[in-house]
Amino acid sequence: MLQIIAKIQEELKQNSDLQTKASGERFFKEAVKIYGVKTAIVTKIAKKYDSDILAMQKSEVFALCDELWQSGYMEESFIACHYAYLIREIYKPDDFNIFEKWVNNYVSNWAACDSLCNHSIGSFVDKYPQFLESLKKWTRSDNRWTRRAAAVTLIIPARNGKFLKEVFEIANNLLMDSEDLVQKGYGWLLKAASQAHQKEVFEYVIKNKAQMPRTALRYAIEKMPKDLRTKAMEK
Repeated sequence: MLQIIAKIQEELKQNSDLQTKASGERFFKEAVKIYGVKTAIVTKIAKKYDSDILAMQKSEVFALCDELWQSGYMEESFIACHYAYLIREIYKPDDFNIFEKWVNNYVSNWAACDSLCNHSIGSFVDKYPQFLESLKKWTRSDNRWTRRAAAVTLIIPARNGKFLKEVFEIANNLLMDSEDLVQKGYGWLLKAASQAHQKEVFEYVIKNKAQMPRTALRYAIEKMPKDLRTKAMEK
C-alpha cells in the first residue's frame, strides 16, 4: 500500500507545473494545497494502479485512500475519490462511517467535496437509501463542506428522478444558509432534480423564492425553459 502511495506522489511531483499550480490556486477562494498537475494527468496516474486496487481487500483500499486524504494535496484527494468509487460494488452499510469521516475531517474545498460526494457517497446512498436520514443531519453541521455534501451527494440520483422528497427536505434545511458554496450546492441539487421533475421543482422555487438566495435560485432554474426562468426571477 505504502509503495503505491510513494509511486503516486513521485509521479505527481514529476508532472507538476508552476503555471497549472498558480492557475489552480486562483480558482479557489480558500487556500488550497496542490502540486499543479492537470486533471487529465492526475486521472491517468490514478488509473495506472486500478488493477492493484481491485486486488486489495476493501479495508486496505480505504486505508490507502485515508493516507492520500491526509496529505492535504488536492490531487491526492482526487485519486482517493477515484479509488473509493472504483470499489463501489462491494460497499457495505458500515462504510458510511468512513465517508462521513472524510467529509468532516478532510474535505476543505468544493472540488474535493464534489468529487467525493457526486460519485462515491452518491453511489453508496443510492444503494443504501436508509442513509438519506444521515444526509439530512449533515445539513445542520457547523462545517460548511458537510452541509454542501448533504446536497451534492444526491446530484446523480436526483438527475435520474430519485429521492425527490429528500431533495426538497435537504433544500428546505439549507434554504437560508449564509454560505455561498452551500447555496450553490443545493441550487445545483434542485437543478439536477428538475431534469426529471421540472414541474415540482418549479413549484418549489416559486413557493420559496422570497426566502431563497438569488445564487441558489439561479442555479435551480438554469435548465428550465426561458418563460419559467423569467417567471421565477420576477420580484
